[in-house]
Amino acid sequence: MSTQTLIRQLMNDDTSTELAVDALHRLLDDATAEAAVPVGVAEAATLTGLTTATLRYYETEGLVRPSRDRSGYRSYGSADLRRLVFLTRMRLSGMGMRELKRYIRLVEQGAETEPERRTMMVEQRGRIRAQMRALDLALAATEYKIATYGGVPHD
Repeated sequence: MSTQTLIRQLMNDDTSTELAVDALHRLLDDATAEAAVPVGVAEAATLTGLTTATLRYYETEGLVRPSRDRSGYRSYGSADLRRLVFLTRMRLSGMGMRELKRYIRLVEQGAETEPERRTMMVEQRGRIRAQMRALDLALAATEYKIATYGGVPHD
């Protein structure tokens, strides 16, 4: 399945969680994601749900380095699009720019940095799990209040 197809499936709100997770895994696995025809900044923004300004900011910060076409326009290939999806998921989960920059620098240094990257991801998983617990409690409180006001929870 092409990189663009996987991204569309991942970003579609109608896709089940199971299918979205499968698309994410396939997308982030360089070996299984098929090459995408390079896209410009506008299409990359549309695919990833980011703004063109955010893409340019990520480029300025060294998080992504799209190539340039003959006319000098940005050209986002499969690896760039996969990285943008990863960055988007990490930002959504609360990872700060400093950590993301550190992580990307480590990726670019090669395989010898995998233990440090693994440690970063384990720490991030812990933060995500804590956020999920806090959100579960917030949801429970919200549903309690809905029921208190005569509504039916889980609408």
